Amino acid sequence: MKTIKKILLPTSTAGSLPKPSWLATPETLWSDWKLHGQELIEGKHDALRVALQEQVNSGLDIVSDGEQTRQHFVTTFIEYLTGVDFENRKVVKIRDRYDASVPTVVGPVSREKSVFVEDAKFLRQQTKQPIKWALPGPMTMIDTLYDDYYKSRETLAWEFAKILNQEAKELEAAGVDIIQFDEPAFNVFFDDVNEWGIASLERAIEGLKCETAVHICYGYGIKANTDWKKTLGSQWRQYEQILPKLKNSDIDIISLECHNSRVPVDLLELIRGKKVMVGVIDVATNTIETPEEVANTLREALKYVDADKLYPCTNCGMAPLSREVARGKLQALSAGTAIVRKELTN
Repeated sequence: MKTIKKILLPTSTAGSLPKPSWLATPETLWSDWKLHGQELIEGKHDALRVALQEQVNSGLDIVSDGEQTRQHFVTTFIEYLTGVDFENRKVVKIRDRYDASVPTVVGPVSREKSVFVEDAKFLRQQTKQPIKWALPGPMTMIDTLYDDYYKSRETLAWEFAKILNQEAKELEAAGVDIIQFDEPAFNVFFDDVNEWGIASLERAIEGLKCETAVHICYGYGIKANTDWKKTLGSQWRQYEQILPKLKNSDIDIISLECHNSRVPVDLLELIRGKKVMVGVIDVATNTIETPEEVANTLREALKYVDADKLYPCTNCGMAPLSREVARGKLQALSAGTAIVRKELTN
């Protein structure tokens, strides 16, 4: 397996960064593109360069495209697949939380061409730093659709896993160092996760030599998610249901929400020995963390995660935030990590 050049506490984002106002409506999730055709292609690449520069200037160690090339973290991938009808939409409840109008699976799903590989090649050309690329996980994909063909969540998940594996292998060949699968659905459908969700995710990473990660969070800072969090009580113990089996999985890195959440940090003990991306930046607030707040969260995590396996990160994507706030949070992430890095090496 290929591993990242040894950096103590390597920093990264969990996913998205805000899009420039000339590409999409600011501070709005899943906004329509403002450009079209060749202008859109060029605009996405320009935005990718800007997102990369923000990460580099903020001192991040592992960089990404900031998801500048996708409108939605799941459906942009699905748009490239056959067997899915975007005109024939149905309203479904996403992750048992909020209603959304989603496309319908009407026939066998397949991937006739790569989805993000050209974008990943473009990012690889722009930097010598390690790069991470995010894909939707199989379970989160099936939760963002109406299935009128397979009529089985598990069957469709395995089909998507095969498709994701094809894409992941091409991303690896394009020079991606870490492929991250976003699986917020893992925080909701515990029985399915343990029965076939983790197994289908392992099918998606089959044969990969780059590092792999699964990102499991409590979502963007949107009302549907913050309302849901209010129902979860004084401790959020959802991770407890899935971490034991994830510890024994083939996934290299587990990415979890931590800072300002009610997740008991000691749950990290359940995956001791695994690499962990610990969320030390709260994406559900405009308040910019101080470096010391970031450092404190990392110090707590270090009680349960070995220092050589800890990857400081954001809780989730920052697409709904202003560019100024996101920039401040990235800088705090780097500055807080630097404090703890110094403590560990002195």
